[in-house]
Amino acid sequence: MKKLYPLLSVLFLIYWGCEEETSTEVTLWGVVYSVENTTNLNLQSHGLTGEIPPEIGDLINLEILRLGRNELTGSIPPEIGNLTNLTQLFLNSNQLRGTIPPEIWNLTNLTHLWLDWNQLTGTIPPEIWNLTNLNILWLHRNQLTGSIPPEIGNLTNLTHLYLGWNDLTGSIPSEIWDLTNLVELDLSGNDLTGSIPSEIGNLTNLYYLWLTNNQLTGEVPESICDLNVDFNSNYFNISNNQLCPPYPNCIHQNDINNQDTTDCP
Repeated sequence: MKKLYPLLSVLFLIYWGCEEETSTEVTLWGVVYSVENTTNLNLQSHGLTGEIPPEIGDLINLEILRLGRNELTGSIPPEIGNLTNLTQLFLNSNQLRGTIPPEIWNLTNLTHLWLDWNQLTGTIPPEIWNLTNLNILWLHRNQLTGSIPPEIGNLTNLTHLYLGWNDLTGSIPSEIWDLTNLVELDLSGNDLTGSIPSEIGNLTNLYYLWLTNNQLTGEVPESICDLNVDFNSNYFNISNNQLCPPYPNCIHQNDINNQDTTDCP
C-alpha cells in the first residue's frame, strides 16, 4: 500500500495541473484570455462571425463585455449568466436570434445593457426588476412582443430606456412615469395603446422623448410641457398616433403630424 502513495501523488499532481490549465485560460476567437486577469473584453467592431461560444461564461472576473457591431449569429448563450461581476454588456448590432436568456436577468451588477439592433424575440419578463442598478437599457430594434412589464418601475436608476421599434402591445405602464431619473425615453414604433397621462410631467429630467408610430389615443396633457425637452429639436416626437386636439402650445406641428383623429370628440 505504501508503494501506491507516490504513484497517487503523481497522478494527483498531473490531474491538478490539467485542471489548473483548463480553468485559468479561455480561448475565444483564436485568442487566449486569462480567467484571473481579464476584466474588460472589448471586441466591438472586430468582424466577429458565428455564434458566441459558451466558453465566454468561464471569464468569471469580467466586468465589461463588448461584442457589439459584429456579425454574430445564433442565440445568446445562457453561460453569460455566469458573469456575475458584469457591469456593462454590449451585444448590440449583431444578428442574434431567439429569446433573451433568463440568466441575464440575474446579472444584478449590470449598469449598461445593450441588446439593440438584433433579431431577438419573446417578451420582456417581470424578472427584469432584478436589475436595479441599471442606468441604460437598450432593447430597441428587435422583434420583442407582449406588454411592457410594470416591474420596470423598480429600475429607479434608469436614465436611458429604449424599447422602440419592436412589436410591443398594451398600454404604457404607469410605473414608467415614476422613473424620475430618466433623461431619454424611446417607445416609438410599437403597437402601444391607451393615453399619455398627466403623470408624464413627473419626468422633469427628460430631454428626449419619442412615442411616434404607436396607437396612442386621447388628449396630450399640458404637463408634457414640464419636460426638459427642446420642442424645437428632433428630441421630441409623438407623431403618427391617434392623439386628439387641442394640443399643448409647447408642441410644434411637426411633432404632432399624421394623427388619426377619426374617433376624437
